[in-house]
Amino acid sequence: MQKKVTVNLDTGTLELKVESGHIPLKRLLGFAARVNSKRKFLLVSKVLGKHYPVSPITMSWSYRALARAVLKDGIGESSVWIGMAETATGLGYGVFEAASLAGIKSALFIQTTRYHLETIERLEFQEAHSHATDFFLYYPQHPEYRERFLKAETLVLIDDEISTGKTFLRLIKAYQAVNPSLRKVFIVSLVNFAHPDDRIALETQAGVAVEWVCFRQGFMDFIACQNDVLENMTVNVLGNGACKKHLLAWPGRLGMAEPISLDAEVIEQLYISGFKCNSEDTKPVLVLGTGECIAPAYLLGRTLERNGFKVKVQSTTRSPIHVGNDIKSACQFEDNYEDNIPNFIYNLEPEAYQDIVLCHETPLNQSIINRLHAWQAISARFEIYPNNPHHAKLYFFRP
Repeated sequence: MQKKVTVNLDTGTLELKVESGHIPLKRLLGFAARVNSKRKFLLVSKVLGKHYPVSPITMSWSYRALARAVLKDGIGESSVWIGMAETATGLGYGVFEAASLAGIKSALFIQTTRYHLETIERLEFQEAHSHATDFFLYYPQHPEYRERFLKAETLVLIDDEISTGKTFLRLIKAYQAVNPSLRKVFIVSLVNFAHPDDRIALETQAGVAVEWVCFRQGFMDFIACQNDVLENMTVNVLGNGACKKHLLAWPGRLGMAEPISLDAEVIEQLYISGFKCNSEDTKPVLVLGTGECIAPAYLLGRTLERNGFKVKVQSTTRSPIHVGNDIKSACQFEDNYEDNIPNFIYNLEPEAYQDIVLCHETPLNQSIINRLHAWQAISARFEIYPNNPHHAKLYFFRP
C-alpha cells in the first residue's frame, strides 16, 4: 500500500509515493527548496541533526535501529562502514558506533570528504546531483586499517537519503577495483526514494549481493517550475582545493577501528569555561557541529543529555538552501576551513537555548570567533590524544 504526498516548493512540486511503515513520515522528514540547478529540492531530516535541531536521544535511536537492521542480516567477518560527506558523516559514525557496541569485529569506519589531503592516496568519484560534486575517499594510513579497507568482505554505505543510488554505484565500482574480496554491500539510509528501476540497475551492475536498509521507502517525482530569483543565485561551494591537513582533527577521514570516547571530566571542564546552564531549566542547550565534523557535537550533546540536560544537536553546512517550508531561517557566514566560501546554519533561534556550544576541529580562527560572539557561544575544539587514537579531548573557551 502506498501513500501519496505532494509538497509545493518555490522551485516546483515534489510528489512522493511512500510505502507503508511503522514511523510516521512527518517525524522523519520535512521539505525545502535547494539553491541548486541540478537538484531543486531537499528532504529535511528531523532525526539527522543537520538542518534541523534534534535531541541526542533521537539521533542515538536512529543509529541503533539502523545498525541492528544491518547486523541481523549478517555482516561477515570483516566490514568497512562509510559515511557520506557532508550530510551523513555523523550518521555514518553513529551507526558504526552502535554496531561496534553490539560487538562487531574487524570493522573500519571511514567517511568521504570534500577536503584535499596532499600525498595521501585516494579513490575519487562524483555525486551527480550535489552542489559540490568532488568527493574523495582516502586510503587509511594505519597499516592495520589499510589492510581492513582492502580486504573487507562487506561494505556498508550510509547516507541520510537515497534518490537514485548512482553515487553509491560509482563508489562500489571504485572500491571493487581495489578490493576484489568484496562479497556484500549494505545501502543504509534514513529514507530511500530510489526508483525500483534504479535499485535493480545498481544491484545488477554491482555484481555482489546488495541489501537495502531504511526506515521508510518509496519513490518520488519532481516537477520543476521557473523561479528567476533562485535560478540567478550563485553560491560558491567548491572551495580552493588547498591541502587541509593542518585543519582536520576528526579522524574519520583516514579510518577508525573503534568508537571515540571523550574525557570523563568533560562537563566539569565545560563549566570551568563559563558554562552556567541549569539542568532544571526548560530551555535546552544547543551543541553545534561544523560541516563534516558533526560527530563530536553529538558525543558532547549525548554526554550532557545523560547528565540531565535538555539538549539539541545541529551542524553548520555549506549547502545553500532556500528559506521556506521546513527551513524557517538561514544564517550565512564564512567557513572555518580557509576556503572563503559561505557556510550556513538553518532554523537557528539563539534565544531558544540556555547556551550554545560550537564544536569544531579547526584551530580557533576568526570565522569561529565571529560565530562565538554572534551567538554568545562557547568554543569546544576537538583534538585526538596523540597516544590514543580513540580518545579525544575538547578544549573549551568562551570569549
